[in-house]
Amino acid sequence: MGQENKYMGIINKVVVGTLPLVPKSIVRRFANRYIAGESLEHAVATSKKLNAKGIMGTIDVLGEDVFSKEDATRSKEECLLVLDAINKHKLNSNQSIKLTSLGLKIDLDFCLGNVKEIFAKAKSYNIFVRIDMEDSSVTSDTIHIFNEARKDYSNCGIVLQSYMRRTYDDAAKLIETGTNFRLCKGIYVEPAEVAYKDRQEVRDNFLKVLRLMLEKDSYVGIATHDEYLIDGAYKLIKELKKPNDRYEFQMLLGVREGMRDKIVKDGHRMRIYIPFGTHWYQYSIRRFKENPKMAGYVVKSILTGGK
Repeated sequence: MGQENKYMGIINKVVVGTLPLVPKSIVRRFANRYIAGESLEHAVATSKKLNAKGIMGTIDVLGEDVFSKEDATRSKEECLLVLDAINKHKLNSNQSIKLTSLGLKIDLDFCLGNVKEIFAKAKSYNIFVRIDMEDSSVTSDTIHIFNEARKDYSNCGIVLQSYMRRTYDDAAKLIETGTNFRLCKGIYVEPAEVAYKDRQEVRDNFLKVLRLMLEKDSYVGIATHDEYLIDGAYKLIKELKKPNDRYEFQMLLGVREGMRDKIVKDGHRMRIYIPFGTHWYQYSIRRFKENPKMAGYVVKSILTGGK
């Protein structure tokens, strides 16, 4: 059985590489578990369902790597509409934003202006906004924008990725300013000189950074679906006697829902990442690369006619 699983894993990884050839309608069928839908109304409905289960949300407008100010301004307006919706519907939800969708690769000051406008509206509604971390080419600029915006607005936090070799040092510096963190493994393909490649090295760094954050009493969103890391986090929380208002667990929509519910049942706070928008395809392909088994299901559906 172990050998069979190994072969299936190899096949599923090969399948991931062929996904661009698969009709989008087929990919969409399986992507639906990872995204709320294409409209803000879908994100609101998903957030309400999660809130009814005692689970918090963070809503994200899908999209990144914008290269015109017009498109970046459009992305900013979409983010502002999300804040209006969270406030209007009294959702227990934050907002997550990606800086490359707001002009990070166009002009830093222009991007900072967009971010401050989002933070200002969020502050008026008492909503927290998280800046997502993207690939290593923008790590330093992302931290720069975060630090600059935080001088005027405290209702914000940032993401750090444990597979990045620089993350422990970044965390140590940001902790000194009282930063609110989300800690995740990281999903972008990076060169070995900037990122750990071995699975256990990534895990070990995750727990090393998490310990640092918890020991320094930083608020941390522990973002993982890895049972090894969840168990490790449980042990750290118990060892350091952390009250459950100083951390939360975070997971992606549609991933390991049984584990999600167990964490909630165990008395821990849980937040689910709720992506929506027309850029669902690019996001879904990344999710399939992270979980090749799901890509295998897509091809099986094609071969069996969806049965």
